[in-house]
Amino acid sequence: MDSVLNLTEEQLESFRKNGYIGPLTIYSPEEMTELWNNIRRQLPDRSHAAYPSDSYGAATNISNYDRHLDIDLLSKHVTNPRIVAPVSSILGEDVLCWRTEFFPKYPGDEGTDWHQADTFANASGKPQILWPGETEDSFGKGTLTVWTAFTDATIENGCLEIMPGTHNQLNYDESKSMGYQEDIINGIEKSGKNRGFFGYDYRELQIDPNWSPDENQAVPLEMKAGQCVIFWSTLMHASYPNTSTKNYRMGFATRYAPSEVEIYPNTDVVHEYGGTIPLDNFGCVIVSGKNQNDRNRVVTHNLLGSPFQKLATSE
Repeated sequence: MDSVLNLTEEQLESFRKNGYIGPLTIYSPEEMTELWNNIRRQLPDRSHAAYPSDSYGAATNISNYDRHLDIDLLSKHVTNPRIVAPVSSILGEDVLCWRTEFFPKYPGDEGTDWHQADTFANASGKPQILWPGETEDSFGKGTLTVWTAFTDATIENGCLEIMPGTHNQLNYDESKSMGYQEDIINGIEKSGKNRGFFGYDYRELQIDPNWSPDENQAVPLEMKAGQCVIFWSTLMHASYPNTSTKNYRMGFATRYAPSEVEIYPNTDVVHEYGGTIPLDNFGCVIVSGKNQNDRNRVVTHNLLGSPFQKLATSE
């Protein structure tokens, strides 16, 4: 493992305290612009995509999960040592990537609700990630999210905001269910900001229905294209609405966990966000070390046949 790319003990201590670290630079703005221009030209071609876009009524945001499984440039991104090394500093040598997601925000789009995620059962009603010994009724660590700015992310165009240090106390109960309501998208104001959650209202999951997030704790995460932030999914996080008239924001989230966790336990089809995707072509990617859970689907090549690279670790 390249020790130069690893987090220092000081950085790790800050991460343990605050639940996030960043922004970290992965690409120069020029490199990111070129990379994103090439990727977005390939996105419309779904001939090798892991999930069909129409036959299961999949909503756009879930049919575009896991495009690293069919786009070589995204395959290289999820295994980029500048990402995997700091992630492995936090999680240990044996690490998998189990999901990627695009998060666009166009002019006029609402901000994203304050939320936390542990088992990711919030929309589907079924756990999607379980750490050893974790159940739906117990508090776990969630997943490690690396959110990379594919374009500049500003307050005006809808950058992330987080509440440092909130990753060790869940304010939401994922065993509850949220009802998908397409008509509430871009339609609810919360604490003075237009916020939602892809057709869901995250307040339905609050453990205490009278509690509300303390906006005074919020820290905006403005980033240049090519920078990323690494955070626990259990950290309180949200995003601003895009109030610009012409600048869209594109984020790309890669989700990592120790390879001993169980991904999509006893699940063949994912139902959420108004759509459904089958997991026939899904697989976790081992980005560092070894697979430590034989129950997980693991892939070594993407759907175009290109091999996934793995960060070398000392045995």
